[in-house]
Amino acid sequence: MAFGDGSDDAALRAAWIEFCDRLKAAGERVFKDHNPASGLQRADGFRFLSQNLGQAFDLGLETKDTRYPAIHAFCTPTRKLGGDCADFVYQQAWIDGESTYRIVGERGTARFLNITVQGPRSSGPGVLHEPFGDVPEANLFGHELTTADDGSFELWIGGPQRGPNWLPTTAGSRKVFIRQGFDSWDERPARMRIERVGMDVPKPPPTPASMINAMDWAGEFVTGLMNDWPEFPFRYGGVDEDHPNRFPPPAETASDAKRGRAATNMHWMLAADEALIIEFDMHDGLWMFTNMGVFFNSMDYLYRPVSYTPSRTAVDSDGKVRFVLAHDDPGIHNWIDTQGFERGNVTYRHMLAGEPAELRTRVVNHGQLADALPPDTATVSSAERVAQMWARFNGIRARYAE
Repeated sequence: MAFGDGSDDAALRAAWIEFCDRLKAAGERVFKDHNPASGLQRADGFRFLSQNLGQAFDLGLETKDTRYPAIHAFCTPTRKLGGDCADFVYQQAWIDGESTYRIVGERGTARFLNITVQGPRSSGPGVLHEPFGDVPEANLFGHELTTADDGSFELWIGGPQRGPNWLPTTAGSRKVFIRQGFDSWDERPARMRIERVGMDVPKPPPTPASMINAMDWAGEFVTGLMNDWPEFPFRYGGVDEDHPNRFPPPAETASDAKRGRAATNMHWMLAADEALIIEFDMHDGLWMFTNMGVFFNSMDYLYRPVSYTPSRTAVDSDGKVRFVLAHDDPGIHNWIDTQGFERGNVTYRHMLAGEPAELRTRVVNHGQLADALPPDTATVSSAERVAQMWARFNGIRARYAE
């Protein structure tokens, strides 16, 4: 048998060629002006694309049928997208507004949990690429979830109300979005699975039509992510492109309230001999800092100190927290690694109790850090830094263990 012997051959090949052309065009976006010409940053641009190519058909085909839902890990240590926070686990499941779904699992001990039903995508300018752009319709926080003594729970999505563990859907509902936020390395993630109520036949294999649709969706996805990042946050997300190395005030929209957080992003640029000090008052709540690359993809949080939360942060005697963003390890406990990049983005998120902090920044010469910091600033030895790395490595792996 050869090409042309099947009635769908031409349509399938045409769809695949179009996808490959889109992928080729997406690769050209690595070289946009926002991405410095250094080899490390160009390579990171292709890594950003290739990591998300790896999930394009998971999202567009394997988990897309809402009659056979599956919880998909949206971001992981080897998959970064959407300004992802290093201390969050992101998951999603495609659903529809006609079916009833059941999620069963074990709550775990993650300090923050939010399960949201997302509605239709918006239209027009300012809408992020698929699978973003949808509107939160209903949400349930971890403290609102009723669990058994052993931490197990059952949550219903759609259909008639079934007690406190229930989220309504509408005709436009299209996915469940799950976010877990962690503070200490020993917190256990929630484990859960989803099923459609009333499933009575096996999942059908892909048809030519569904495969063609998946190729189209995947093509839109890879071009969308390379086109929208980092321009989208600069245009619509409050990131000040023209004034690097300082944070705008934290903002909270109505959608953020359903997501349970306020956030702000800083675009940073550092020369080889510079360091950036981030200073704020220690405050209540669960707050997180994540260092990201040009495309708003989190840096290598599995191995490197690129993220911090309250339990892993040293507080100075004056009650202030000071992070040092620097290319080389200054021996400071609160070092944020740049991974060798000359440009990137840092996100601050605030959740739960308290109010977001005012974030102050200043750029200093790396050799003058000792004079710029309090004399009692917490430091670490080489052995202690290695111990920190192992604690991070084991803690992150535990969050993603099956």
